[in-house]
Amino acid sequence: MVLLKNIRQLRFKNGEMTQRELAEQAGVSRQTINAMESNKHLPTIEDASRIADVFREDISDVFSYEYNGNPDFMIVKVEMDRGSDR
Repeated sequence: MVLLKNIRQLRFKNGEMTQRELAEQAGVSRQTINAMESNKHLPTIEDASRIADVFREDISDVFSYEYNGNPDFMIVKVEMDRGSDR
């Protein structure tokens, strides 16, 4: 799986949040956020849910899965906040 990195864009769209601030609010380490943004780590469902909560979005509005035809390979796409009123 590959994590397409839009977490950075979401952080900056939400008050120029630092990796450390996101990590503290999501209950993960700054290194975990850095690794996700660098495509070196895929979030657990719990971490993905906490990150979505920080941005006040449903997890499906932040993380989506794209199947590319290979059962051993999926692309994890992180979508930007679409400006919802949540």
